[in-house]
Amino acid sequence: MNFVEELRWRGMLHDITPGTGELLKKGMTSGYIGCDPTANSLHIGGLAQIMTMIHFKRTGHKPFALIGGATGMVGDTSENQPGVILSEDVLQHNL
Repeated sequence: MNFVEELRWRGMLHDITPGTGELLKKGMTSGYIGCDPTANSLHIGGLAQIMTMIHFKRTGHKPFALIGGATGMVGDTSENQPGVILSEDVLQHNL
């Protein structure tokens, strides 16, 4: 099974850029996810990204996970509240 078929089978694919499936069938390619360690536990959105990269690797591709440094120091933000700056110790704990 290829990557696109795997995600479709699992109900993890809603839309895709035209030509992506064909490109991924040509051979190994690299892809990445990015996340910020703003909390000390994983939420479902982060887990979904990690599972996507696991399927990416299992279908012959090369995944990379990028974890934010400076951007990770800014906590959850909203339109009405500025982010809370996390200390280096908290950031390292969350990593």
